[in-house]
Amino acid sequence: MIDFTPFWARLEGTPLAAWRPALEACVGRAVAPGRHGHLPAWRAVLDALPSVIARHVDLDRDCLLIGGADELDEGERARLRALLRQLIPWRKGPFEVFGIHIDTEWRSDWKWRRVSPHIAPLAGRRVLDVGCGSGYHCWRAAGAGAELVVGVDPSLLYVIQFLAIHRLHPLPSIMVLPVALEDLPQGGGAFDTVFSMGVIYHRRSPIDHLFRLRDCLRPGGQLVLETLVVDGPQGYALTPAGRYAKMRNVWFIPSLPTLERWLSRAGFAQVRCVDVTQTTVAEQRSTEWMPGESLCDFLDPQDACRTVEGYPAPQRAIVLAERR
Repeated sequence: MIDFTPFWARLEGTPLAAWRPALEACVGRAVAPGRHGHLPAWRAVLDALPSVIARHVDLDRDCLLIGGADELDEGERARLRALLRQLIPWRKGPFEVFGIHIDTEWRSDWKWRRVSPHIAPLAGRRVLDVGCGSGYHCWRAAGAGAELVVGVDPSLLYVIQFLAIHRLHPLPSIMVLPVALEDLPQGGGAFDTVFSMGVIYHRRSPIDHLFRLRDCLRPGGQLVLETLVVDGPQGYALTPAGRYAKMRNVWFIPSLPTLERWLSRAGFAQVRCVDVTQTTVAEQRSTEWMPGESLCDFLDPQDACRTVEGYPAPQRAIVLAERR
């Protein structure tokens, strides 16, 4: 059973209270019987998790600590590891869960280190993370003192991964919901900080994506946008003919000046780039917990500066902006 009731109750008294009926309806559809063929097996994993609440927790470290190794005996730890491995692939992390190291595809802690020195302090803020995956950055926001953290991701497996960790550390101020940004009610400006990291290049209409992000922010609230970028002048964006780095759904990869113009046109001010970093095979790679293809398989084996399709290899920019 996937029970979101405690989180719905947590929304009372916040600007998100008015969103509850719409969110409940979206979540209900996402987890309805027959909606996803793997859902019964994933629910069985959640139901089989040990009835233990982590005593030792540290959400302010690179590898998130949920429970110490001494809190489970060897047999319990082996059973927990087997259950968590049923949720492979794990893409965003890493996590240390009762002595089990979940070595995810992405070193999401590297991205957090690039982001965190530049953003407005998260203490006491309401935070939305769009396309959050298993919720690594949601946990980091909670560890930074956020009052309320909502992650949204339409991939049900990643939501189940988050719920598995959350069962072991049921923090009431954080939740990941199986919905897309487009499913959220429009209007209201309920959040102080909105993260959109690794999402906009998957959108056929990036400007519409920016308007929806703006709609979620209060006036003066901060957008933290991370995306692929390419070198080029204002007005230039790469539009792949087919796949980019073997991804089917990459539509526009802008130059940095183009991205800044998009943000300005979408109603953002104080637009500034705080980091541009080439993605390396040390940051995104195959692991025991994500055994499929990863970045090394997406690059030209003769020229690591190009993708297998011949496009510039991935480089990512972090841009901050404020809602006007």
